Parts: sequence; structure tokens; C-alpha cells
Amino acid sequence: MNTLREPRVTVIGAGMAGSEAALAAARLGVRVDLHEQRPVRMTPAHHSDRFAELVCSNSLGGEGRNNAKGLMQAEMLAAGGVVVGSAHATRVPAGGALAVDREAFSERVTAAVRAHPGVTVHVGEVTEVPDGVVVLATGPLTSDALAEHVRRRVGEDFLGFYDAAAPVIAYDSIDHDVAYRKGRYGQEADYLNLPFDRAAYDRWYEAVAEARSHVPHDWEKLEFFEGCMPIEELARRGRDTPRFGPLKPVGLEHPVTGERFYAVAQLRQEDAAGRMWSLVGFQTGLKWGDQQTVVRTIPGLEEAEIVRYGVMHRNTYLCAPRLLEPHLALRAEPDVFVAGVLAGTEGYLESSATGWLAGTNAARRALGQPPMVPPEASMLGGLVRYLASANPEGFQPMNANWGLVPVVPKTRGGPGKRERREIAYQHGLDAFVTWLEELRVAGPVQV
Repeated sequence: MNTLREPRVTVIGAGMAGSEAALAAARLGVRVDLHEQRPVRMTPAHHSDRFAELVCSNSLGGEGRNNAKGLMQAEMLAAGGVVVGSAHATRVPAGGALAVDREAFSERVTAAVRAHPGVTVHVGEVTEVPDGVVVLATGPLTSDALAEHVRRRVGEDFLGFYDAAAPVIAYDSIDHDVAYRKGRYGQEADYLNLPFDRAAYDRWYEAVAEARSHVPHDWEKLEFFEGCMPIEELARRGRDTPRFGPLKPVGLEHPVTGERFYAVAQLRQEDAAGRMWSLVGFQTGLKWGDQQTVVRTIPGLEEAEIVRYGVMHRNTYLCAPRLLEPHLALRAEPDVFVAGVLAGTEGYLESSATGWLAGTNAARRALGQPPMVPPEASMLGGLVRYLASANPEGFQPMNANWGLVPVVPKTRGGPGKRERREIAYQHGLDAFVTWLEELRVAGPVQV
């Protein structure tokens, strides 16, 4: 335990998890040293030195009382989370999802972290875990030196998978005589849809099949996370696999003609001004020249200007069931907490939520207080319990889902799936808020 006279916590990494952890710890009255390697040392996926930069998507997931991510969003709003609070302040239209203007979002988080008097920001790479109470929140692109140090320290190899980001298209380069606005199944028309007939789909599929992908080093093993599968990997699984995934046409009939299409690609707004739109589900590691060819084979994007190409990069994470407690400390080192992707989570929202919990528990550790775990009915409570207790064999990162929390069992004549999930949502949120009140850790972070 930290024996310094002044309670202090070190947070390594200023992404979703690290930014949240730093503010959560500082809010409890401890001094926080926040270390971020950018811009001294950049990564293949990041483009700026701002904190909490989004690189794979601009969405924090679906909202609503029957959505698992919606429950976690509500929990983080109740806890005063800076990530969800900033997301609401910088959101852009995305149907039932919480999507943000990337630049405005990261600028807002960065300003909140830097403005807190209890947080001191240090720029530069950290290659070893320092003494004292520490939160490791270095994310999917943990530097090689620090990753090797942690691997030796915990005596457990990291597990890795590849993650990929989708191309972003300039709005004024889209053919709006082809594209049409509509949300799937009658939801708000926040998406632009690009329809394929069979011949167009065949041309696109051939272009994907012929395109060149990023080739990893011989020692790297490709292990994709199913929730962020590159489009070229989906295509390799079969000609029709993309049509049952991101190109699924169901519910996207033309709003004027009623025509049903063979396949449909969707574009989602990236920025508040609506000048940039990303291809939904088109994460890719294709070489940039080939990427442009594939994108311009999509109907309506024949003259597309790609303002940000998709990239593929390695994610690094621990085998949480072997190493972590539910309160996110290492079992063998109670002064060291882990959050975000490194802890085995998948998703921006999940990274920020575990960052908040790790930062809060790190501060409590520094103050000589016992750690805490959210109630099992809450989505965050269910997630961290899963991380600590899952089958370690073949462990894969986990995101918020209804399988993590108790739900009303299905019975004949009983409530339907939507209603059962809404009941679980309210039960989970009530339990989380009561828990916050009892521990007196609720209260907004100024963002």
C-alpha cells in the first residue's frame, strides 16, 4: 500500500480509461500524475496529442432502456463520468446510438483533465510500472517496452488481437442521386444508404478479393475480435457473409420507391458539421491504394474522397481471469490496477467505465480504504465480475451485453424480450445509483 504522506496515484495512459481514471481519483482528493506518451511517441492509429482520441469508430454504442450499452451509459452519467458526459455534449445524429464529433469530444475531455487542479500531466513514454499506487490504462497499443515489463512482472503472456478502423468519406464527394437517407426498420433517418444490385455487389466483392491487405510480421498472429472484424476478413469467409453483416439490406427498402436491394452499405455522420461520414462496419487493413479502389466500387462512392483511411493495428490485453480481481487490481499486486482494453474490455464505453472504477479504487487504496465493486445487477458490476471469473482458456475481450446481468426469465405469457430488458435496465440502474449514494462517490465531473 502507498505509505506516502500525501495520497498519490499514477495513471499511465490518457485514453478513454486513463482520462476517466485520472479524474475519478482526483475527485476523491488524491494527487494524480497522468502520463501520456503522445506526441513524443505516436502510435499507428492516433493522429493527435489529445486525450481520449477515438480511432475505430465515433460511437459509444446504442442508447435506450432495452440496450445493454444504454444501461452502462446511464450508470456512467450517474457517476459523473467525463467520457459519457463529454459524448452527450458533442453528439452527432446516429439514430439510436451515442455518436460524437471526434475532435470536439477529445478536446472537451482533454480540457477537463488538464483543468483539474489535482491532476499533473506528464508527456513521454513510461517503460516500467513505477512504485506506489498505479493505474495501467495504456490501451490497445501499449508500447513494446512497457508491455514487456508488465509481461515479466505478472508472469503471464499478453493475449493479442487485431483491431481495424473504417474509412471516412467527404460528404460532398458522395453521389446523392444514389444515396438515400433512412434508418433500419423505420428508425430515424440518420444514415446514408448506398444500394447494390447483384451485379454491383459482384464487382465490389471481386475488388475486395483482389485487394492487398496489411501483412503482419511473422511473429504476429492474426486474432480478430468478432465485434470489429475487417471487411476483407468477412469477405474471405464467403461471398454472402458481408450481406449478412454490415451490408445487410433488411429494413432498408428505398423510402420513395419501396425497392428492395441485394445489399446496402451505410454511412454514419462523423462530425457535428456533417462534412465527414464513415462506412459502417467497414473496418479494414487494406493498403491505402487498394482501399480507395474498393470504396469507389460501392454505388454512390465512385468519386469518393477518403479523408481518413482505415488502419489495422494490434490490440494488447491481459488474461483478466487469471490476473485481475473484480475491483480491477492485480491479484498478486494490490497496488496495481488495470483498466480499459488492457483489462480485457472491448469498446470505448467499457474502457471509460473500467477506468472510472480503477481510478476510484486506486484512490481508495491510496487513502487506506477498501476497494469496491458495483452491484451484480449493474452493467459495470456484471462486466468486472466476468473479467475476473471467465474461463481463462481462449479468453477474449468483452463488451457490455445482457448476458452479464440477471434478467427476468422468459415465461409463457410473461413479458417479451424488450420488456424483460427494460426491467433489467431499471433494476440495474437503481442498484448502481443506490450503491453510489451509499458510498458517497456520486457527483458530476465538470466537463
